[in-house]
Amino acid sequence: MELTADCFKNEIATALKSYDRHVVCLEKIPEEAAVSLQSLMEKAIKAYQSRGANMRHGIALDSHVTIILSQTETEQPLCGIYFNLHSPYSRKPATKTEAAHG
Repeated sequence: MELTADCFKNEIATALKSYDRHVVCLEKIPEEAAVSLQSLMEKAIKAYQSRGANMRHGIALDSHVTIILSQTETEQPLCGIYFNLHSPYSRKPATKTEAAHG
């Protein structure tokens, strides 16, 4: 069985529906998210197909989404699409040098 992003079109469609309804992202509109998911899926497939002998997963991610393909007993791997939660308003803790000067 040849793995392509189309093999996971249901998973991508479900993730996009969830994205459109629940995820607030200041950097990606839903159309950009769809392109990003397609690209990440292709990268996850490449990682899955080129994984080492003792590895069971292929992973691709960006700052907003993580896609994991996991080996199963069937030909097609399981697909997990996760939205990475973070806030653009959170600040990094000040370093000692910044605190001394600030």
